[in-house]
Amino acid sequence: MNYDWSWGVFLEPSLDGSRDYLQMLFVGAGWTLMLATCAWTIALLLGSLIGTWRCVSSKPLKLVATIYVEVFRNIPLLVQLFLWYFVVPEFLPRSLGLAIKQLPHPWSAFWLAVLAMGCYGAARLAETLRSGIESLPRGQLQAARAMGLNEFQCYRHIILPEAFRIILPPMTSEMMGAIKYSSVALTVGLLELTGQARSMADFSFHIFEAFCAATIGYLVINGAVSQGMRLLERRVAVPGMIGAAPKGEV
Repeated sequence: MNYDWSWGVFLEPSLDGSRDYLQMLFVGAGWTLMLATCAWTIALLLGSLIGTWRCVSSKPLKLVATIYVEVFRNIPLLVQLFLWYFVVPEFLPRSLGLAIKQLPHPWSAFWLAVLAMGCYGAARLAETLRSGIESLPRGQLQAARAMGLNEFQCYRHIILPEAFRIILPPMTSEMMGAIKYSSVALTVGLLELTGQARSMADFSFHIFEAFCAATIGYLVINGAVSQGMRLLERRVAVPGMIGAAPKGEV
């Protein structure tokens, strides 16, 4: 292979001349972090609700949660993103649909990508939480009910705090997945890290350098998330359950 490597390309001005390519990639990394953080927040809140509904005694709530999980988990994220971006605004009230379309670039693409990734992540997190709840001994719920707590109080004070401690390792994978899935936002015009790398490759003709930089960016971001969550796992692990127990409790 005869390829002219040039790492100095990162300090060359980008097409618009306002910044160099390295600054472009940092801006893209910022969009990636903001998109993944907002989507993960929605996924955590909504997924916690849906995952709990999957386990409660109410049959209507179970049915709603099951339909949600099956719909959002079984459709590819890219298809969901296109539906949110191209179809959903057409079915909203006219004023709201126009307001979304007229948001300054790239906020329209950003918020619709947040919703798409958040709803998709919520379905996956709900199933993870359900597995965590079902792994707990049934006697805990029965003992809590015997103490006079209603079902909501049982889940709020006893079941969910312990279930979340158990599912921290798979939650880490979901969080890292949200960062990687954010690259699909490129398809609706949001230039996050992958988008900026592609833009750099198109205009500078240094494809390998651009995507090497994007690769390192994802490795650094996900490595930081992984190490942070590992520290949290060690701090809150349930002795005898999944994950390493905190020192002194073994």
